Amino acid sequence: MPDMNSVIGSHDLVLITIDTLRYDVACSLADEGRTPVLAGLIPGGRWERRHAPGNFTFASHAAMFAGFLPTPDGQGPHPRLFAARFAGSATTAGGTWVFDAPDMVSGLAEAGYHTVCVGGVGFFNKQGALGSVLPGMFAESHWSPGFGVTSPTSTRSQVDRAREVVEAQPADRRLFLFLNVSALHQPNWFHLPGGTRQDGDTLASHAAALEYVDSELAPLFAALRRPSFVIVCSDHGTAYGEDGYTGHRLGHEVVWTVPYAEFFLEATT
Repeated sequence: MPDMNSVIGSHDLVLITIDTLRYDVACSLADEGRTPVLAGLIPGGRWERRHAPGNFTFASHAAMFAGFLPTPDGQGPHPRLFAARFAGSATTAGGTWVFDAPDMVSGLAEAGYHTVCVGGVGFFNKQGALGSVLPGMFAESHWSPGFGVTSPTSTRSQVDRAREVVEAQPADRRLFLFLNVSALHQPNWFHLPGGTRQDGDTLASHAAALEYVDSELAPLFAALRRPSFVIVCSDHGTAYGEDGYTGHRLGHEVVWTVPYAEFFLEATT
């Protein structure tokens, strides 16, 4: 675990959640060489197996923004990167960055970071009260239908906006950029060559959606020209008929088990 007290203030922070991504699919595609961009960045090219803090988007992101990132799947306690200050925390360690705020987004803002959300799924669309809660934590937030789950080019549109955000940041201010990638969330059938609405979403279309996401992410990482600490993970998985279950917001291994990676990117010119 890096000492986040030395990271915060010296590095930009980037959190990318690939919404609904299953751990088994992420690992299989990495092993098969089908996600070269992500596999080239995550340590050893291997995703870490973790447990999601929630089984659907809102619950999981609310927990993550409070400092409860996906938890390693072995017995803990597991020291956390970020934590609100409260007595008796068993997961606040010497390397934990502790904030005096109700959430890490506000805590980072108090530490001088400009906080930006590039939303994806409906909980970030700002089209109603509930869809405004999570993006409302940020000083700046972006969403458009082209970022959403029904757009076949959602990740490209999201990355284009994120790059504009990065390029607009003044040199003397740190950035916390959050990107919720929507492409894997249902519907994803259109990412599979030859897929039809009648076929519906499948594990194959889920995998094809991840391949699409991977093909669009390189320009974003290239745009990070200052030292950055990057976290890429899923917020939950989803079921495609396992044990009779379909979807998420339910308690099943394929929903709770998610891929996680963290890494540093050095400054580029």
